[in-house]
Amino acid sequence: MAKKRVLSGIKATGRLHLGNYLGAIKGMLELQNSGEYETFYMVADMHTLTTPYNVDELRENRMQVVLDYLAAGLDPQKSVIFEQSDSLSGELSFYLSSVVTVARLSHLPTYKDKIKQFPENSSVALLNYPVLMAADILAYKAQSVPVGDDQLPHLEVTREIARKMNELYGLDFPEPEQFKTSGHYVPSLSGEGKMSKSVEGSYINLSDNLDEIKSKLAKVPTDSGQGAEIPQSGGVASLLTLVELFEGEDKRKYFEDLYKSSGVKYSDLKIELATAIFNSIKPLQERRSEFEANSDQVREIILEGGARAKSICRQTLNQVREAMGLFTK
Repeated sequence: MAKKRVLSGIKATGRLHLGNYLGAIKGMLELQNSGEYETFYMVADMHTLTTPYNVDELRENRMQVVLDYLAAGLDPQKSVIFEQSDSLSGELSFYLSSVVTVARLSHLPTYKDKIKQFPENSSVALLNYPVLMAADILAYKAQSVPVGDDQLPHLEVTREIARKMNELYGLDFPEPEQFKTSGHYVPSLSGEGKMSKSVEGSYINLSDNLDEIKSKLAKVPTDSGQGAEIPQSGGVASLLTLVELFEGEDKRKYFEDLYKSSGVKYSDLKIELATAIFNSIKPLQERRSEFEANSDQVREIILEGGARAKSICRQTLNQVREAMGLFTK
């Protein structure tokens, strides 16, 4: 029985952080190493173009994400690791866009949020973001997509597009399902929302050294360190969640008990937490250094992954072109 295909990716907007690692990459590793799935992991560089970006930074970030992937344990012998722009999904997205309306896309909550965030950049590319996402998924006929609940509206668009293409043109696109991995929600250091590369000061990079981590944690807002009720939001809640993630539930309970009794000395908590975080990501940094020292190997991995992705995408693209009445190369 053929393995089910899974596709996932992370935008090329900077080096990966703890939220990316615990929330996404650990789940990607779980799928890769299970032996039950054919896994495709891309650097979503084309998606980066939908919001304001710096050209030189994008060039750099594309490679940085690949290095972080490899350092975290994504294995080119087990997964197809490639750059989105090196596939043919851009052409496929145009064909798919013919079966979805502007009204459907413009009412998506994610689109509305981005328009509020970037009012001067209401581009067609941003509007078509979900269609390109659909093309990425359907190009490989992936049955499962490990995405968070915030991406479910986009996934539903993909399902609608697959259904419409099948009805109109007799194609065989699967209607992909959300695949929930054992990833963790990692809170922002600001105490609001989750870690995000788009919010400066909210994240700890996988590449940060111990001093950088200490400096970032030192800026997390706190309170007096003592009270009858444990805070459920804000900086203190974020710190306690990070303590649980990197030091365990018992250590979190220890600090919560202190909070309700003699009080927490946050300077001690932050130094201890910084050390635990650094010790957790240090092996990744060491592996990353090895790949950085062998740039030819990394380039070969990207080229091979791109060739494999493009080969599969081309098959799908030719099926679509023929079904829609276009010439097949």
